[in-house]
Amino acid sequence: MQNSTAYPESEDEYEEFYETSRFICGMILYPAICIPGLIGNGLSLIVLNMKDMKTSTNAFLAALAISDSIKLINDLIYFVVLLLKQTDPNAGQIAFVNIYPYAHFIFNISTCVSSWLTVSVATERFILVCYPIEAKTLCTRLRAIVISCLIYIVMIAVSFPFALRYEKTKRIVNNQTEWDLEVTDLWSNQDFDRYYTWSLNFIRSNIVLIILIILNACIIFSLRKVRANKKNTQRNRITLMMIVVIMVFVICILPDAIMSVYGLGYHEEGNLEKGLREFSDTLLTINAAVNFLIYCVFSRTFREKFVVLCPLCKFKTSVGGRMNGSYKTVGTKEPEALEAQSV
Repeated sequence: MQNSTAYPESEDEYEEFYETSRFICGMILYPAICIPGLIGNGLSLIVLNMKDMKTSTNAFLAALAISDSIKLINDLIYFVVLLLKQTDPNAGQIAFVNIYPYAHFIFNISTCVSSWLTVSVATERFILVCYPIEAKTLCTRLRAIVISCLIYIVMIAVSFPFALRYEKTKRIVNNQTEWDLEVTDLWSNQDFDRYYTWSLNFIRSNIVLIILIILNACIIFSLRKVRANKKNTQRNRITLMMIVVIMVFVICILPDAIMSVYGLGYHEEGNLEKGLREFSDTLLTINAAVNFLIYCVFSRTFREKFVVLCPLCKFKTSVGGRMNGSYKTVGTKEPEALEAQSV
């Protein structure tokens, strides 16, 4: 669920813009993105945890798939709440004030975790490409699992104040109880709000974007130097895949990073900010759902393992292999792919 609200402000000239944005994103795009995305992430988890796919990079990617799935489930709940408001406004309102504070917390956790898991994958790929000898000892699956777990623990702790951002309030209007959300005393403190928000956004977005842009540039430069080396074709293909994953992440998180720096789009904001936030959060949803497609396009090993799960794809894969001569028999190990520590 995103940083938005169910309360239109009649005096706000952007009320219609917000309502339209919420309908397009929450009622149409979210279910269309989240359901296929959850299926794709589930299939990715199965493939990445197959016996001969247990590498360090795949451990990071599996942890990323879990974080992305949490984000997609959160967004799907937002769709359900909006749908409930369409059919039963009172019930939808009650559901909103009870779910939103926790959903807002989970949203920030999943975004922070995904950000730093992406940084971890980029860092590992940089080491593998630029320092292949050191990578043999540095890039181990156990270390990747430990780092992933630490990222989850640290980001949950860092994001915890968001669980205390809102509190439910009620008032009696025309003999009817109306529920609302208000910012807690902790978050009403302007100093705390300002310093914590800036600190978290620096951790979640700013420093992440800087690191990823630098690492991606270094990886691209190194890839250009070795692209003529046919021996490393598989490794180069996987490196290209990771570059695409990183670039998609940077593009999708950038609007959210800009809005978060200025604290725009939260429950207590105006309709213009909340309407823009709907679209920036939709980009984050797309990022959480698209990795499965990237793996299928760029990783031959991933496609071959996926065929085992989806026999209907076997015919197409076999035909493609005969046409371009590039596919191996399903189940055949690829030494270069294993050496590259990736899908």
